[in-house]
Amino acid sequence: MKRLLLTVLICAGAGLAFGQTNKVDSVKISADTVKNHPDDNDNSSHWDSDDNSIHWRNHHEKNNQYPRGFIGLTFSRFDLGLATLVDNGSFTLSPKNQFLNYNSWKTSNVGFDVFQMGVKVNKNFKVYLSGGFDWTLIRLRDDITILRDQPVLTFRQDSVHYSKNRFSSSYLRIPLSFDFHTNEDSHGERFHFVIGPEAGLLLDGMVKQISQEFGKQKFHNSYNFAKVRYGGFVRIGYGGWGIFGKYYANDMFENSPAQAGLRNFSFGFTFGF
Repeated sequence: MKRLLLTVLICAGAGLAFGQTNKVDSVKISADTVKNHPDDNDNSSHWDSDDNSIHWRNHHEKNNQYPRGFIGLTFSRFDLGLATLVDNGSFTLSPKNQFLNYNSWKTSNVGFDVFQMGVKVNKNFKVYLSGGFDWTLIRLRDDITILRDQPVLTFRQDSVHYSKNRFSSSYLRIPLSFDFHTNEDSHGERFHFVIGPEAGLLLDGMVKQISQEFGKQKFHNSYNFAKVRYGGFVRIGYGGWGIFGKYYANDMFENSPAQAGLRNFSFGFTFGF
């Protein structure tokens, strides 16, 4: 987890530096292109600081002309927050799910987008489809091991004590965002309200344990996590940061009747609109 956060911070810094450099370069390139190529049908691209991605447009198209499309690589919507298990509408786990008893302050959600494409409809609204990665990291309290390759979610009670017992899933996330935002204020910043549906494709499940007897151990498996998940999200913020909430409408685990109705809710801070 520490390694992941360090990588994310390095990528964020590099992305910001790249964006600032390209904002200056794009102005020069765009000016030269319009001067040297008066053909209205010839297309060009430049870095759009508002969309943080490549903006395709006609040479003589002005920045305030709408609608206009954008597509490209990005590092945006970096979510860092807490994850909560919702058991059939309750934040308290039922007896059949007590083996998943977890430390709520160490159970987290981390995610970010690396690609986006969409349309800026007008100066206060844009819609875009993006792709990225999302991790849910559950810190288990009990000394158990979730078993691999079982027909249903199954655990084993262990005789050793684990100083860390983490049960996690990673997904490819595909959100569709409807971004409503104000005009820029005197500081050049906007208020954002973003809402939309999100789908996820399972990449991996993992159990990570640390004990005095066995040291650090990692076990990878699907662990009956839902191969496809779907839900909705909301983000509210100002400038480059804000808060988010995400709720997945289908069960966390599939083909495991005892865990029917167990779902995932996450909330926290988000960076990079």
